Amino acid sequence: MRGWRAAMGIALATHLITMSSATVAAPCLVVTLTGTAGGPQQPFNGLASSGTLVRYGEDANNCGAVKLQFDAGRGTTMRLSQLGVGTEQLNAVFFTHMHNDHTEGFADLVQSRWAFHGIGPKIDAVCSADVVSLQGFTVSCRKFVSHIADAFIQSGEIAQRHSEVKERTAGGPAELVNTITFDPKDEPQVVWTIAAVSVSAIRSTHIPGNASYRVDTPAGSVVIGGDAANDTLAPPRKWSTSDQVETLAKGADIIVHSAIHPVMGPTTAAECIPMPIIARRRCRCEVLDVNASDPADRGRSAISLQGAWQPADRGRLQESSPGRWVFTGQVIVGTDLASLRVPAK
Repeated sequence: MRGWRAAMGIALATHLITMSSATVAAPCLVVTLTGTAGGPQQPFNGLASSGTLVRYGEDANNCGAVKLQFDAGRGTTMRLSQLGVGTEQLNAVFFTHMHNDHTEGFADLVQSRWAFHGIGPKIDAVCSADVVSLQGFTVSCRKFVSHIADAFIQSGEIAQRHSEVKERTAGGPAELVNTITFDPKDEPQVVWTIAAVSVSAIRSTHIPGNASYRVDTPAGSVVIGGDAANDTLAPPRKWSTSDQVETLAKGADIIVHSAIHPVMGPTTAAECIPMPIIARRRCRCEVLDVNASDPADRGRSAISLQGAWQPADRGRLQESSPGRWVFTGQVIVGTDLASLRVPAK
């Protein structure tokens, strides 16, 4: 089977929020791709695995009063360090699903945080509740988090480092993680809040317990679709890669979503990527419908894709059928550390 990789991209609409008074601190939102490699796959030079950092604040704090990490694939801690964000600065980590390319950097992240900030504060880990698949196995983010330091405990490292600095929790980094679980539903539900920032989640299709997220702030909003695909495991219909992400994305300023380059999609089941993966991940990138209910909001639409899709600027929202608006504007295929700011400077 030929090697394959995916990249993550982001695009931003033309409408940006501004503040009318110079005396009021203007809020700002920054979305940064901390990893753009798709998986499972062998490491690829220059790409960390899946992850998105969302920062909110104002210019005085470099838009960094609140820092949220969505997924934590391989290399997340290194990418955060390149952004000047220490693991101790994160308020929460959100998991879209329990695949290793979205989770394996979490052990590094919390171990680093524990080593240097072993007395706290705790970090929230937000994810779906345990779910039993149709095949009978259980997908458990809760168990993943609670056992995140087991290897370090068994090696003796936790005890050794605790003996050096007894203020660190004796049980290692798992004791500094506050796990928050929820049952994903077909309609958005708020799963986490802090100050003026709220995070909503919706059920989406990929593996059992899969969820997509939306962050709403006074500066703007961003949707992290993850690997969400259609409920029917087949190449996507012409309207959208995911009904649920489409619902979540109405009125959003930025969407970060994963997809596979069309050239990677097979014309037969034997080509390139195995059909079970294509069925879950999509064999071509399709457009997400957003703001379908309000054409006046067309300028605020945005779409982001993991994987190249089409030439950049082809307009904005176009009415493809009565009442259905499709974003066809600028699409940026992002690389690691690509960022967008709302409002733009």
